[in-house]
Amino acid sequence: MADRAAEELLCDAAAAGDAAQVSTLLAAGADPAFFDSDGMTPLMHAARHGRAAAVRLLLDAGAPWNALSPSGLSAGDLAMAHAHGDALDLLLDAAVRAELVLGRAAATASAPAADRAYLAERVAFGEDRIVDAESKAVMMAWERPLMEAHARAVCGGGGGGGGGGGGVGRVLNVGFGMGLVDEAIQKYEPEEHTIVEAHPDVYDRMLKLGWGEKKNVKIVFGRWQDVLPQLESYDGIFFDTYGEYYEDMREFHQHLPRLLKPGGIYSYFNGLCGDNAFFHVVYCQLISLELANLGYSTQFIPLPVKDCLSEQVWEGVKQKYWQLDTYHLPVVQAETDSE
Repeated sequence: MADRAAEELLCDAAAAGDAAQVSTLLAAGADPAFFDSDGMTPLMHAARHGRAAAVRLLLDAGAPWNALSPSGLSAGDLAMAHAHGDALDLLLDAAVRAELVLGRAAATASAPAADRAYLAERVAFGEDRIVDAESKAVMMAWERPLMEAHARAVCGGGGGGGGGGGGVGRVLNVGFGMGLVDEAIQKYEPEEHTIVEAHPDVYDRMLKLGWGEKKNVKIVFGRWQDVLPQLESYDGIFFDTYGEYYEDMREFHQHLPRLLKPGGIYSYFNGLCGDNAFFHVVYCQLISLELANLGYSTQFIPLPVKDCLSEQVWEGVKQKYWQLDTYHLPVVQAETDSE
């Protein structure tokens, strides 16, 4: 009971911003990962009230930045919700540094081959979705406005306004799905439009829909990892695979210097942590940093999607893979030869 009392005091001190008391309790052995009766950690209390000094002390003591309350909120979510910028910056910095370390560790290990399991399963096609064997959505029609924005980006528009028209060079899309982004890319009449698709059912459907007969379309069947030697260099690239992990996208990014022409634009479906606002921001920053290390600049264009996501949209789908009100569309710019 004495330890528990010390940790209850730690929660109180964190909420009050009493940095001296927080430091004293931590030095005495109070557990920074403690959950109180409301399911809140000391770090959550400090973040909720914007106590930046306490946040720093708790993070330095090993408080888990990614712990969740019973309602699914992290300390970062609480800092965001209450506009506590200093506390939020500390949490973001800690989260990105932690994920960079984990990312380097993951790069030395073999990632689970979830994509191979997906490719061996049958998928079902509906009017507004594709679902896998477990009724998880592979792609859904509500994404159409997002895919149109991605097409504008990789076809030279940077994600802003503007309509179709010629003048677009060579474009690569990795992952056909429902073909939403490819339909949008076609409106820009690219000189060459290469599509990589690995799932046999989706590939067969592409052919039945006539994609193999389009004069400027080249279909490459197989996992992108296996068909890399067949790929050339492109003015615009979009990446949206299903059944893969973040490590797979990180691996793809390592090939961008060969695949993306100087001055070209790359984008990807930004669905990482689509059920948690803070975790999503962490991954936006993480990817931006990793791409910067490769020589690319990244901006995220906010697109409201709340009106697209009624409860009816998710009927029959096992899990909601996107629950946020805003989608952050990434536009990644390669350096030009003159820079």
